[in-house]
Amino acid sequence: MKPIDKRVIMLPCSIRIREHFFVRRLLTNFITVSILCVNVVSFAQDVAYPVPEHFKVAMRDGVMLGTNVYLPEGEGPWPVILTRTPYNMKRSDRRAQRYFDDGFAFVTQDCRGKFTSEGVYEPYQTDIVDGYDVIEWIAEQSWCNGKVGMSGRSALGINTNLAAAADPPHLVCGYVVTAPESLFDESYFMGGIFREHFRGNFMRITGAEDQIPILKSRVVLDEKWKRTDLIHHRHKINIPIYNFGGWYDMFARGAINNFVALQYHGREGARGNQKLWMGPWAHSKLDGDLEYPDAIGLNRGFDEEMRWFRYWLKGEQNGIMDEPAMTYHHLGAARKGKVSDRNRFFKTDVWPPVSRDTRYYLRADKTMSIVRPTELESATSYVFDPADPIPTVGGANYNNLPDRFPIRVGPVDQREISDRQDYLRFETQVLDEEVTIQGRIEFELWASTDAVDTDFMIKLVDVYPDGYEAIMIDSPIRTRYRDGRKPGDIRMMTPGKPELMVIDLWSMSMTFEKGHRIAIHISSSSFPRFEVNPNTGEAPGESTMGARKAVNSVFHDAGHSSALILPVTDLEF
Repeated sequence: MKPIDKRVIMLPCSIRIREHFFVRRLLTNFITVSILCVNVVSFAQDVAYPVPEHFKVAMRDGVMLGTNVYLPEGEGPWPVILTRTPYNMKRSDRRAQRYFDDGFAFVTQDCRGKFTSEGVYEPYQTDIVDGYDVIEWIAEQSWCNGKVGMSGRSALGINTNLAAAADPPHLVCGYVVTAPESLFDESYFMGGIFREHFRGNFMRITGAEDQIPILKSRVVLDEKWKRTDLIHHRHKINIPIYNFGGWYDMFARGAINNFVALQYHGREGARGNQKLWMGPWAHSKLDGDLEYPDAIGLNRGFDEEMRWFRYWLKGEQNGIMDEPAMTYHHLGAARKGKVSDRNRFFKTDVWPPVSRDTRYYLRADKTMSIVRPTELESATSYVFDPADPIPTVGGANYNNLPDRFPIRVGPVDQREISDRQDYLRFETQVLDEEVTIQGRIEFELWASTDAVDTDFMIKLVDVYPDGYEAIMIDSPIRTRYRDGRKPGDIRMMTPGKPELMVIDLWSMSMTFEKGHRIAIHISSSSFPRFEVNPNTGEAPGESTMGARKAVNSVFHDAGHSSALILPVTDLEF
């Protein structure tokens, strides 16, 4: 190894081993001879994990970040794969071994202010520049051949995207699993509503509960949010990135939108060099009631990652760039034991495919029809009581919190809340032929309230012939943010006045099969997924007036035609 760079300090306790880089775990418990014999056999089969060298790497402002370097046996230099984590880099030994098997060195770093790193932890605020600095430090080391790839899932994927946005000269490619395009509008808020279960509980278990009111008050887009949101920096990315996501993941929108923006509209090094894989899973695994085939494909992510890095970092001609840019699981009926053949993987170079925007209008008799209302129909109203919110029943929720914060994830039967009077349900007639949709889904909601501010939750539901109701996707909106999230966009409701709100229901590739019904469910709460609106119009995080009930109304007449907009396609099976 060349002399230590002046920007790095190698800790005295670092273990610097080349010939004996792999070590076996020691048996420390007293056990009987018979048990010992069994354990020795098992022990001999264990993987021996590599031992890293530990460094302190200086960022441009002098803050030292803890960094572990894993070098494979043999003579370098090697291409290097980097991850940056807020979750403790010491958990990376197994991952290092997997990269070793393919001839890569591996570097992992604790984010600023976490574990072995100095500084103050402010999630993602400095990860663009910190990512740049460590990548260029790696490239200067004698054990690096000048080619660096970056990888990560969730928070680590966010860090990968942000580092790519810094455009470091030696970052060749990235591999990102389940990461958003906007922390502001996917991770912390949705439709202007705080993500209570995910973000609130995440802060509680990390000792930052006192910061929740402050965070809730930052619901308007400002310059600090823009520093962390890829959507404001994506145009700077100039490398190939492979996005790996799931239709039921809470960051599904980000995976698709990041791919589309870079693949078709990116800089020269990014445009035409992106990949996307979308499966039937949530944030880390298959969840919910349905039994999608080949859901084990989530494990395929590592195989694809290594193919990706071997191609871009080692020049291996493995055919990955000869394949279509996007692989996706098309969703069909998937009740356990009754899985439809409409469930299958497809490959394409074009997303979204050509489609016909088809409107399904809500009607006063709680039906949905492609025929637009031509008469005056009375609005459908309900009373929303913040003291009795509707429970969250499935959807694109986070599934990795401790058991004391339970929430169901993915496609779950909605019938358990079907008898509530504050929960509206509109359905098509039984379909006499299947309806296939691919692309972005929207809902045009005409609604009013007797309050100055309230919430609306929209669910897209697939109703099976036996009455089972699978939630496919849901999305909320806080009425004061119906025109946007910038300071000048905020507009309170005029009590009783109908307003048009367009709700983004993200994207999907699925078939509503013959004999099924398409449904829209509308309410004003989903707890604990989202914080509950007190209906008072007070600033988020500053409620002092308590809460009040609101009478909320959904319109479906000739002049106020609420409608689901589906991107209908003619997919050939």
